Amino acid sequence: MRETAVGPRVLLKRLRELMQEPLEPQDRLDRIVRDIAANMVAEVCSLYVLRADSVLELYATEGLNPGAVHLVQLRLGQGLVGTIAASARPLNLSNAQEHPAFAYLPETGEEIYSSFLGVPLLRAGRTLGVLVVQNKTMRTYRDDEVEALETTAMVIAEMIATGDLARLSRPGLELDLKRPVSFGGVSFNDGMGLGHVVLHEPRVVVTNLFNEDSDEEIRRLETALGSLRLSIDDMLERRDVAFEGEHREVLEAYRMFANDRGWVRRLEEAIRNGLTAEAAVEKVQSDMRARMIHMTDPYLRERMSDFDDLANRLLRQLMGAGPEDIAAALPKDAIIVARSMGAAELLDYPREKLRGLVLEDGAATSHVVIVARATGIPVVGQVKGAVSMAENGDAIIVDGEEGSVHLRPQSDLESAYAEKVRFRARRQELYRELRNKPSVTRDGVLIDLLMNAGLMVDLPQLAESGAAGIGLFRTELQFMVASTFPRAESQEQLYRDVLDAARGKPVTFRTIDIGGDKVLPYFKNNTPEENPALGWRAIRLTLDRPGLLRTQIRALLKAAGGRELKLMLPMVTELGEIAQAREIIDREVRHLSRFAHLLPNSLKLGAMIEVPSLLFQLDELMKAVDFVSVGSNDLFQFVMAVDRGNTLVADRFDPLSVPFLRVLKTIADAGRRNHTPVTLCGELAGKPISAMVLIGLGFRSISMSPASIGPVKAMLTELPVAELEAFFADNLSATANDIPMRALLHAFADDHSIPL
Repeated sequence: MRETAVGPRVLLKRLRELMQEPLEPQDRLDRIVRDIAANMVAEVCSLYVLRADSVLELYATEGLNPGAVHLVQLRLGQGLVGTIAASARPLNLSNAQEHPAFAYLPETGEEIYSSFLGVPLLRAGRTLGVLVVQNKTMRTYRDDEVEALETTAMVIAEMIATGDLARLSRPGLELDLKRPVSFGGVSFNDGMGLGHVVLHEPRVVVTNLFNEDSDEEIRRLETALGSLRLSIDDMLERRDVAFEGEHREVLEAYRMFANDRGWVRRLEEAIRNGLTAEAAVEKVQSDMRARMIHMTDPYLRERMSDFDDLANRLLRQLMGAGPEDIAAALPKDAIIVARSMGAAELLDYPREKLRGLVLEDGAATSHVVIVARATGIPVVGQVKGAVSMAENGDAIIVDGEEGSVHLRPQSDLESAYAEKVRFRARRQELYRELRNKPSVTRDGVLIDLLMNAGLMVDLPQLAESGAAGIGLFRTELQFMVASTFPRAESQEQLYRDVLDAARGKPVTFRTIDIGGDKVLPYFKNNTPEENPALGWRAIRLTLDRPGLLRTQIRALLKAAGGRELKLMLPMVTELGEIAQAREIIDREVRHLSRFAHLLPNSLKLGAMIEVPSLLFQLDELMKAVDFVSVGSNDLFQFVMAVDRGNTLVADRFDPLSVPFLRVLKTIADAGRRNHTPVTLCGELAGKPISAMVLIGLGFRSISMSPASIGPVKAMLTELPVAELEAFFADNLSATANDIPMRALLHAFADDHSIPL
């Protein structure tokens, strides 16, 4: 048996020459397998490519029957080749026929070969095919031979990714890289979007695979690693307190990976084998993902995401590519695909080009979802695997009604969705016709339909939606999208612009609601919180840091000079908090009066009902404030003891169940009893069925996303309120009912021809 005299460097050099020759795809593949066999002193080298129908097809061979090319096929998991593809792991066997997965294929003539080495063709952790070498004599291939074949496999995977082999596919058969994939997720915002993928943290496309000077590439790698480590240390230094808990753990994981000698050693080894620094990162990243992709441990899978993000950062360091370069080349029908992202990052993309957002993580109340909802972008979240399966430029459909995503859809599905989009457009036209009509029910009850907002980008929707005003302006969004605390002047300017844009319509400003899941990178909390949703947040935080609240109140008072100012306090637990806040407001009013500033001609103070303790002091609350607003998201979470960000329990209980509806009716009744205006501004207001419920319970003012106003108004114009109130009188007081309340409500809507 001859030993392999040539390492991966020489093999890669030969491959580079082949890539530069003007060859037809099949000729190039035939030459590649011939050169691999010669360089590795193997009697056989075969290349199998994975098709969209999960079949591995023989695309080229040296040593087996050449007539078997494009005829031999193996299913995923069938034979040694199918096992490698299914597991994404290499097999190195001295006697292949003794392996339990060995499958005899007489048309290939491979039964005379004993030793076998097969490696997967990997790209971004996905298996695109299998590369195999075989020998007649029994032997175990050495580590450097395995490394050489894996490196070669990566180069061939890039060939497949660029579409070079598409012409070799038989009619009706496509490669796996172009396989249609459908995902089930969770609808975070209604709507449909057809467009093309833009990866938010894009995999940098490595075009320069082969190096000319290994020492120079290792120097480049060391420089990029040094910059990466410094940036991570800087993030930890600047965010060491604000990013306690999970956020800090992520950065610590980044630092651990960035300083891991094993990782660096594998990168250096790949460079010495002939790859460029960036190609080495791509190869090691893909190998690591393939090894971990089948792990079920959620902690390890999360760490894999950390590693992916870090490797992408390193690639951008090496190639000098930034997110702004990607945004500049954005298609006109972009659908962003991301693991997760912040609200500010979404705002970096030009709104006129966005058609949808797909998130692997996230929740309906995530800040990025709130911003997307405000700008009318359909969002589907909890779409696991979307990032690794998608490529920039892939066709994609986002269905915010069903909570589904279709990647590289077939033409008939695309046509069906195009018709759905046209139907929705016609329906939106009907909603626009309702825009200037009064929000009055069938039996003459006036309902105020208000909109939620938080940034200037929301304000054009006020006129377009026909909203009666802004029922909730989330002032914290200005803080969340900034890199430092917004100065008093910029706060005042925003609030003045909002009031100007409202043109006399009422605007309710909620004082800054940070803490919990709303973390500001520049704000420090010295105490780690096990339950941040129940911790130092909203009014609790701002009363402890009165300078923050005073600055905001002063900006609001100055911005509203000569106009009405409605202020709302979030997360109120006891009436003493309202008294403390009122003292701060009065102090700022006296200060501005002393310096002859123009003050609001009317100042109304309200409180949000989110904490269940207020349910037991409703009459006292109504007397202490000018108005109240129900934050149904948090109130439901706290009443039902359900973490709304936990996918295991978030959908376990129905907000339209009898217990929670009784809570809401108690609030509405207390408002009527005390002549205190009551609004509801949570997610419940935005769906026609739940908006119908709120009106039946006694709410006459509800605030929602702008896109929800049309469907809700279409519903209420057909709603007989008196009959609905009678329905609730019968069904809310019942001690038991075998039929769920939601089903009863749908039956009521059907009986009365109410569009939901």
